[in-house]
Amino acid sequence: MDNDDIAGLSLWITAAGLAGESESAILGGFCERETARGLLLGRALMLIDTLHPVYEGRAFRWTRAQKETTLSEYGRSAEDLNRWERSPFHRLEESGESILRRRLSAATEGEFSVFPELRGAGMTDYVAIANRFAGAETIGGMDCVFSSWATDAAHGFADGEIGHLTRLTPFLALAVKSASLARIAGTLVETYLGRDPGRRVLQGRIARGVAERIEAVLWFSDLRSYTRISDTARPEDIIPLLNHYADAIISVIHEQGGDVLKLMGDGLLAIFTAADRRQASDAALRAGLAARRSVAAVNERRAARGLAVTDMYLALHIGDVFYGNIGSKDRLDFTVVGPAVNEVSRIAALCRSVDQPLLVSAEFAAAVGEGKSRLVSVGRYALRGVARAQDLFTVEQEDSRKE
Repeated sequence: MDNDDIAGLSLWITAAGLAGESESAILGGFCERETARGLLLGRALMLIDTLHPVYEGRAFRWTRAQKETTLSEYGRSAEDLNRWERSPFHRLEESGESILRRRLSAATEGEFSVFPELRGAGMTDYVAIANRFAGAETIGGMDCVFSSWATDAAHGFADGEIGHLTRLTPFLALAVKSASLARIAGTLVETYLGRDPGRRVLQGRIARGVAERIEAVLWFSDLRSYTRISDTARPEDIIPLLNHYADAIISVIHEQGGDVLKLMGDGLLAIFTAADRRQASDAALRAGLAARRSVAAVNERRAARGLAVTDMYLALHIGDVFYGNIGSKDRLDFTVVGPAVNEVSRIAALCRSVDQPLLVSAEFAAAVGEGKSRLVSVGRYALRGVARAQDLFTVEQEDSRKE
């Protein structure tokens, strides 16, 4: 491969990175171009750590037989750690070296766990490469891009072929790093701000004081007797308890198209928006009933293990709110504010005194279509800090597992 070929591939990789191509597209496009020029690549893999609440990193695999690139995400389990410690990449990490090459034969097959599979697929030669980042450029565990290249050529890789791979992998690593950083930014803002607020922030809607007036269904929930539980439970049991119930509740909010804006200890603020108020209200009520079923299932699992159990109090309301950036120049929050937000929190507080797990406002009851026949009045109540009394409704009592 001459210098013109190297320059051409380098330019293609750079253009793909600048265009925002995915890691899979970058690796697949590179391998296809290499095989087209005569390099007998049989398999290739690129691996990079990430910042994600569940996954440790992502691996991208290309095979000539399938002519496609597949993605797999690895976590932090004992199985994942064991697989990593038996890999050539771990050897590079431990040794500090940048390249490892092995002829694939009966003599080397037992050295790493991946080698029997490669030999079974007809691979004859293997090279692993580490392209490391400078210390100041590491993010979490993302401090390197590892890649591996295998050939089924009868005599393995030529030395010149390995030389040009080592010249080109820094370009590939930089392009993959760029794509991964964009993905991390999206993951982090959606995880910590919420899905819709995260998208809006990434679109550049970050100016302080910029807020949009919208009509939204407001969800405010918290856990029954959480203060008593947190006072009596062991400190190390509190976070798992919150996580179990948050998983049960947030998952159904997302399934019905809602956005979670705030987690406040055991409290949760979410919104549902749609083309019309009936559609948003129906989605919120479906989520509320599904959340009660999910919480009941969590209680069954926790009770079987002898762990503390609780229930959910939920208020649903509808009204106009301001949705956008609020705060100081140094710390902004993308959230909703307005009288309706105050009202839904006051309605939630009434769940305890009227002994109802779910309360909805008269405005919500008037807007909802699906499930309206199940709403029953619980009376008219004064809300603290709200000028006028409110008519409140609940869902007729049934076994939460059958709703």
